[in-house]
Amino acid sequence: MKKLIGTAIIALLAGAGISAAADAKAGQAAYDKSCKSCHGADGTANAAMAKMFKVEMKGLGSAEVQTLSTAELKKIITEGKGKMKASTGVTGPAVDDVIAHVRSLKK
Repeated sequence: MKKLIGTAIIALLAGAGISAAADAKAGQAAYDKSCKSCHGADGTANAAMAKMFKVEMKGLGSAEVQTLSTAELKKIITEGKGKMKASTGVTGPAVDDVIAHVRSLKK
């Protein structure tokens, strides 16, 4: 029975596009290195960067960002969106870790 429940939980996570191995703490380290300068330490957009690029940056803890699917967040991180270029410093399993960190910023 326990094995069945564990398997069901893993299947639900996989179906939601979430890696069971994603590590929010490791994601924070990768985020701090590659994302923090624009998106701020706590996910609140760096106003100076937004002004320089002439864009409106949503807070990463906002409902608008938090409702994006894991696949959508992965695509934004790896391919970029609008004036945001792909984050070449976040690849492989680190992408899932950064997403786990971003999810932890939910307001």
